Amino acid sequence: MKSIKFSKSGTGEFSKTLHSRVNNYFKENQKNTYGDQRMVYKSIFMLSVFFLPILAICSGFVSNTLLLFFLYVLSGLGMAGVGMGVMHDAIHGSYSKNPRINKYLGYSMNLIGANASVWRIQHNVLHHTYTNIEHGDDDINAPFFLRFSPNAKHYWIHKFQYLYIWFFYGLSTISWITTKDFVRAVRYKNLGFFKKEGEFKKELLKIISWKVLYYSYALVLPLMMVPLPAWIIVLAFLSMHFVTGICISLVFQTAHILSETTFPVPDKEGQMESQWITHQLATTSNYAPKSKIFSWLIGGLNYQVEHHLFPNICHVHYRKISKIVSETAKEFQVPYLVKSSFLMALIDHVKMLRTLGKA
Repeated sequence: MKSIKFSKSGTGEFSKTLHSRVNNYFKENQKNTYGDQRMVYKSIFMLSVFFLPILAICSGFVSNTLLLFFLYVLSGLGMAGVGMGVMHDAIHGSYSKNPRINKYLGYSMNLIGANASVWRIQHNVLHHTYTNIEHGDDDINAPFFLRFSPNAKHYWIHKFQYLYIWFFYGLSTISWITTKDFVRAVRYKNLGFFKKEGEFKKELLKIISWKVLYYSYALVLPLMMVPLPAWIIVLAFLSMHFVTGICISLVFQTAHILSETTFPVPDKEGQMESQWITHQLATTSNYAPKSKIFSWLIGGLNYQVEHHLFPNICHVHYRKISKIVSETAKEFQVPYLVKSSFLMALIDHVKMLRTLGKA
């Protein structure tokens, strides 16, 4: 991948003013930027919703097919909650000021079948730095049958993607627990990550070990303990991941792949026209800013603008600082995108998928 550089001129005063105002908010309210007791309660809740149904399944007392599916689907919702509301902040280092707590809670990504090290590169480094830039942002680098950017190659099948996309969104975490981590680990090694001697092999061993652990309690033990046909248990397991995949994909994709967001292209030297901060504002959108319950459930990711500008700040603070960000953006006449509801964002996302499928 060609080295991409952002402009260093144009909106420095906006960036300086915004960061100053956000910093003053925390000083004036005598708060730090990390999580608080709310994060502890949420972590206990989400981890319980994920693990307790699995524990019930592994107990051997579940013999009803509908109950089995219910427990796996419930666990899938918990898995999504762990991913969005616990792991996400931990890997960004914003959960706690204690690096060890962030490290160990970041392993919750591994406990749900994926890999924290690979995610950190994909999300923290590539997605947050090169948002909506073709070949830079791995969140829009999709298989040929999906087109998430107007700069990606167009195929005839894309005109139907708004219809079949839901199936592949549902498969997204199944991809994580099977091949995706290995494929991306190799890709990231080729991009220059895992530079230390033996680091890549060590990382592959970790990926395999964590996946063995995950499959052991999430699938192998249920196959041994549940007195139902194996195919039913496997199907219930897959349904858990399908629910998780749908939840996570829709939350993240509806913040970036919209008709109003942009997909900038660097010049031949890899130079971007805008500064990084205005690039984030132009490629990211909030939604449902007034829905406190929904925001709690999805880890504050309806405030994607604030998250992209301040990934080092825990999501429990996003609602408060969003007013500062929106007012400062308006003052400096830079874009601040927001949809009134998740439904409106979802409708616009589908509209954008159809548009991308036509050209």
